[in-house]
Amino acid sequence: MGSTAVVVGGGIGGLAAAIGLHRIGWEVTVVERSAALDDAGAGISLAANGIRALDALGEGPQIRAACRGQYRGGTRTPSGRHLARMDGAALERTVGTPILGIPRADLHRLLRAALPPEALLVGTSVDSVSQAEATGPVRVTLAEGGAESGATAPLLADLVVAADGMGSRIRGRLFPGHPGPVHSGSTVLRAITEAPLPLDTDFELTWGRGTEFGHIAFRDGRAEWHAVLTGPPGIRFPDPLAELRRRFGDWHDPIPALLAATRPEAVLHHDVFELRTPLPTYTVGRIALLGDAAHAMTPNLGQGACQALEDAVTLAAALAAQPTVEAALTRYDAERRPRSQSVAAAARQAGRLGHQLAGPVAVALRNTAMRLTPSGAALRMILRHHAWTPPAL
Repeated sequence: MGSTAVVVGGGIGGLAAAIGLHRIGWEVTVVERSAALDDAGAGISLAANGIRALDALGEGPQIRAACRGQYRGGTRTPSGRHLARMDGAALERTVGTPILGIPRADLHRLLRAALPPEALLVGTSVDSVSQAEATGPVRVTLAEGGAESGATAPLLADLVVAADGMGSRIRGRLFPGHPGPVHSGSTVLRAITEAPLPLDTDFELTWGRGTEFGHIAFRDGRAEWHAVLTGPPGIRFPDPLAELRRRFGDWHDPIPALLAATRPEAVLHHDVFELRTPLPTYTVGRIALLGDAAHAMTPNLGQGACQALEDAVTLAAALAAQPTVEAALTRYDAERRPRSQSVAAAARQAGRLGHQLAGPVAVALRNTAMRLTPSGAALRMILRHHAWTPPAL
């Protein structure tokens, strides 16, 4: 069994994979093309499966301490009528934790702190990844002129983890016939408020016709909000915040207050893409795909990061338990591909039945069904994805 790995990509999945490999005694280098590991973005929700993965990596307690539990909230209509209420305490009794909210930048910072500084190679792009023999080392060639650290010599590794995101170049080279990510039909604008707000809920979603507005409250009293619009990719607004006030300004409280507490320059706008065509395998030779590179999904279930964290723990556990890298990657693919692709399909379906519904009859039927669904049945639906037990490292 080898003991050196290169992780391409310094996002949540890549950092978690590096932590897992480091914990089982591997020498790890994280190669990230950005000049600084990503502190951008807004907020993120971590469900029980993601928290359990972080526990397995040894990072659960410090990340829990930076989070706020989502105990109160639910789903509403633009007028404020409740469709479903969140019972975070019931979820905590069942799986040991409520859903937790944290600024993405804080999660990145805590994951980085778990790695030795010399393991992080930032401002560096990967030019190519190649393996001459099926059981031989993998050669990672770095792009010339792209390394702020000055490192340009090729890296040789017993394993390469491709955690290079939605538009993964490594995935494209391994599967040249795959169509790659496609637009989901939605675009999302999001931001974190500049100052704390007095909020009555920890988490909330509001569904209109072809639209969604939601928020997550953080430990320091600030909140992340997001607005999802249905439409083709590439549409941008001269003044995004003004456009959102026009669309959502008459929706129920605290939506107007969240927009009013946001600086215009803080608003991020991204089209939502997904890997709709499943990959036939997550491994090729000694290269493993992880996170969005393997199974990019829509955010409707809040499972994108959680599935990447599951990937990281499963990969490290397989490498610790199996006699060869090849055997470990076979186990990783067998355990991760069915589950993550099933979650991705469920997230896509949740979007179709959620914010993407626009017809008045369909919306009315959906809303009625939600109001009539018993709380126990709703909890069981959540547990389908949250109730995951990590392998031991």
